[in-house]
Amino acid sequence: MQEVTILNIAPALTVALSGEIDSKNAEEFYSLVLSSYEADKRDVVFDCEALTFIDSTTLGTFVKFLKHVRGDGHGMKLIKLQPRLKKLFVICALDTIMEIE
Repeated sequence: MQEVTILNIAPALTVALSGEIDSKNAEEFYSLVLSSYEADKRDVVFDCEALTFIDSTTLGTFVKFLKHVRGDGHGMKLIKLQPRLKKLFVICALDTIMEIE
């Protein structure tokens, strides 16, 4: 199960993620974040400190969201990723197209 909490921390739209995001709930995750972004278009920060699991579908969802945000001239950043999750982004070379702290 995943939990998405939208925080209004200026200047970015901050999204706190927890639990698991996978093929079963990735579309719901994308829709929720996209609707929040569309209501207040600005840079987006995903706080991944409590995120415990992602799969390849989730990686694709992050890329899809990144393309949407960049199309509007904004940026996206992932922060506080657990080392094993960050490794997935590095293995897939996604750290070369998106900002990861």
